[in-house]
Amino acid sequence: MPARWLTRHDLGATGGSASGLLLVAPDLSSVFPLGPADRTACVRMTGEALAAVGVGAADRVVVALAEPAGSLWASAAADVAAAGASVGPRGRMRLHHALTTLRATTLVATPTGVMDFLARLHLEFLLDPLDLGLGHIVLTGEIASKRTMRHLAGEFGAAVSEAYSSPFSGGALAWRTSEEDPLTPVADGVLGLAALDKDEPYVGTGPAELVITAAGHSTLGDAVLRTGQVAADPSASGGLPAPEHTVGEHVLVRGVWVSLPRLEKALSKIDGVSGWELTISRAGTLDSAVLTVTFGRQSLVANPMWQSRIREALRALTPVAIGVDIAPEAAEVARPGLVNDLRGQHLGRDRALLT
Repeated sequence: MPARWLTRHDLGATGGSASGLLLVAPDLSSVFPLGPADRTACVRMTGEALAAVGVGAADRVVVALAEPAGSLWASAAADVAAAGASVGPRGRMRLHHALTTLRATTLVATPTGVMDFLARLHLEFLLDPLDLGLGHIVLTGEIASKRTMRHLAGEFGAAVSEAYSSPFSGGALAWRTSEEDPLTPVADGVLGLAALDKDEPYVGTGPAELVITAAGHSTLGDAVLRTGQVAADPSASGGLPAPEHTVGEHVLVRGVWVSLPRLEKALSKIDGVSGWELTISRAGTLDSAVLTVTFGRQSLVANPMWQSRIREALRALTPVAIGVDIAPEAAEVARPGLVNDLRGQHLGRDRALLT
């Protein structure tokens, strides 16, 4: 029987029938079921990734990730280290308090989260990051900017590594200890590469999409899961490359996948919207997103009620803060929505057009 090839949208469509522990995206764009054995395997592999990058029985781990990944990583840390705690991704001063109070030796967080924490230690709190005494920093959940690992290692005096986590469960599937290294999967066969435009393994040259093989999963065992994350040139890595880009109908902003079809649908319900452009940037330490809306009638351009409706629609759509700008000139002719990723990460919505 041929494998099922599933995207984030396909997993979201199963929400009404899935059973077990359901790991859901904030906007329910994906629903990832875990039976008891699946949960055990997910925590075990995450613990194996922590151990592989040097976290051991004497370490105390603080996890600053959003749920459900935060609790999963803390559980895995408790199995391989002296302690594991999940404190969530928000509040840099609170994170500093948690690290010092729990006498943490290891921090697990997103790359931009740690970079923002570092900037605030220097500029706002006037604290020396070396005083925290961190021995390990594990980055996961985002595509890091170049030289992030090296920079953080120098600032914190810590061993900095990166874990590749499933965008569906949040659990670790692979790891590396240098930006120049390929990924090392925690188990054979869990990760692979696929062609962008066909449901088949990657061969040849050009970009390739990372895929998760769900063999052994209680309900998805025959499935290949498209991650939406893309390696630019697999032939140059000498192994399984870490992703540098994203592709498809979801874009990764601050570690959260934002659904472009849901954004499109929400705006289509607002009378007078003729076009939109989502601009994503990383000018400082964190991602920022701004939605520029074009109206079909000039009378709506300065209408505060219509602007408020757009902001409310975005707040209902995603926990990611998205700013709203209004194009100064109306355009009667409707045009498709656009994504302008100034980070250089999102390649496009249609995989087939990128080959």
